[in-house]
Amino acid sequence: MRRFLMIISILIGSALTFTNLVSAEDTSGKVIIFHAGSLAFPFAQMEKEFEAMYPEIDVLRESAGSRKCARKIVELNRECDIMASADVTVIDTLLIPEFADWDIHFTNNQMVLCYTDESRYVDRVNKENWYEIILEERVQSGYSDPNIDPCGYRAIMVMQLAEEYYQKPGLSKRLQASIPQKNIRPKSVELIALLEAGVLDYAFEYRSVAVQQNLQFVELPPQINLGSTEYDDFYKNASVKVSGKEPGTFINKRGASITYGVTLLKNAPHKEEAIEFLKYLLNSEKGLKILKQCGQPPIIPPIATFNVDEIPEQLKLMIK
Repeated sequence: MRRFLMIISILIGSALTFTNLVSAEDTSGKVIIFHAGSLAFPFAQMEKEFEAMYPEIDVLRESAGSRKCARKIVELNRECDIMASADVTVIDTLLIPEFADWDIHFTNNQMVLCYTDESRYVDRVNKENWYEIILEERVQSGYSDPNIDPCGYRAIMVMQLAEEYYQKPGLSKRLQASIPQKNIRPKSVELIALLEAGVLDYAFEYRSVAVQQNLQFVELPPQINLGSTEYDDFYKNASVKVSGKEPGTFINKRGASITYGVTLLKNAPHKEEAIEFLKYLLNSEKGLKILKQCGQPPIIPPIATFNVDEIPEQLKLMIK
């Protein structure tokens, strides 16, 4: 009898051990995320909170311009589970249908003009004369590379819209000509260091980045800041040509209110863990709440516009 009980005890213990191993295996692993540079601050907070909730899952993030993130997947065949873009159309044009099936719109933003206490003419710059300040001879301004970072082509769109809004023919070309190539950097967040070092007087940035970095900024009129769906028809007047999927090809980007998108890659190596992170990200009391706290207005509920049937069932309940 004693031997029988011992065998039963061993079998139960083995079963429990096996169950624990299976449970750990079900939730263990990692999540590889490529995301826009403007999401670095909130996603760092999300990483910390998510890993506290799921200690078996290691969140691995790479921050870059959204178009560069997409090219890591398309051209370099880099392993990736989730891509979060500062422009949802980057997912639509570069990843769908070959690398992803769908996108979810989850947050908005707007363009501002950042500066510091040391910037030239800081005592008189405002939303009505900012373009005149940029055109001053000694002023150094910058924006990010439009072929790599959506913030870059959005900066050019702001200049184009300003020409029409302020009724100043030729203004857009003059503004672009006043900004030398050395002041155009791969990521908009890289401009912050140049601002703080006094190399730049002004830089086109997302409002969320300015808030997160405690930067001063000019609130641009809503007709040109790409921050309101109310002015989408006017925003369409702006158009910027950027590099396409294949070398030597181009995409014409039309002005639109700023909408961020996220997707799960078709060949995601850690699909189940990635879905758990997306559930966290799209939760109004978790990831979306962090975005709001970081000065970036979330879309509640998040929106899916096409291929909704392909979205995992766990996420469909969270979106509109």
